Amino acid sequence: MKLVIIEPLGVEKEKLLAITREYVSAQVEIIYYDTKVTDTASLIERGKDADIIVVSNLPMNGEVIRGCEKLKLLSVAFTGVDHIDLQACRKKGTVVCNCAGYSTAAVADLVFGMLIALYRNLIPCNEVVRHEGTKDGLVGMELEGKKFGVIGTGAIGMRTARIAQAFGCEVLAWSRTKKDMPQVAYMPLEELLAACDIISLHVPLTEETRGLIGEKELALMKESAVLINTARGPVVDSNALAEALQSGKIAGAAVDVFETEPPVASDHPLLQAKNLIATPHVAFATKEAMVKRAHTVFENVKAWETGKAQNVI
Repeated sequence: MKLVIIEPLGVEKEKLLAITREYVSAQVEIIYYDTKVTDTASLIERGKDADIIVVSNLPMNGEVIRGCEKLKLLSVAFTGVDHIDLQACRKKGTVVCNCAGYSTAAVADLVFGMLIALYRNLIPCNEVVRHEGTKDGLVGMELEGKKFGVIGTGAIGMRTARIAQAFGCEVLAWSRTKKDMPQVAYMPLEELLAACDIISLHVPLTEETRGLIGEKELALMKESAVLINTARGPVVDSNALAEALQSGKIAGAAVDVFETEPPVASDHPLLQAKNLIATPHVAFATKEAMVKRAHTVFENVKAWETGKAQNVI
């Protein structure tokens, strides 16, 4: 049996292969690629003889899945799987497993890094100091007492809510499934958007959540409100958000995700908008999270090998 790690996973090669051998039987041949490729032909070439492929966020479209003729298990080193053609996998009989939970702390950390950067004008402050300026016009805001809206209360959303409470925020929430958490009030989405000073998005990308935040929803928000998106880019209408920022309909935004994976085109509408902080999809990317993820992805392989597949999508 052959296992192909089709792209680097953010862990040093020797350490990653050592983790792999903790979980994978000695009969499995391991092939490791330390570079990324995104074109269909190269992905097929790498995976054509694989029984198992480990992938992070490379585009595993239907053509790639069909081209990897022996593929039985796709162990995805990522929480979201919108880059995987699940229909092609099901038709082929390929099991798909994901890695939920490894980046919960990492993503929630970045939410508050971004939020504090917005509230305390950290990027403009840095520029001012480097150009012999002062704090004039850079008075910030505090989190204490603010209404903090969490959209999507899975593991990351719930951790974000707890941290917001620790900052002294009043937490409001909207989610398909309500969780029992002290002092978190669930309400309809429209009411939450109108009430909150801060909105943080934590929903997966589905047909129901695509475009969840558009022109109508942004118009409901306070002019003093800020939006944080560490979920998925298409959850937000980028053009509508850019217009809301430019016109002052909302005060600021921070985005870690776009419609496609970085690099993001320099003429993207959000990159032209004012009061926006952008990062290149790094919310999940900490050294600690990468190691957690490696363990989970190969635990999934071991479970499948023993006939007890877990984290199946």
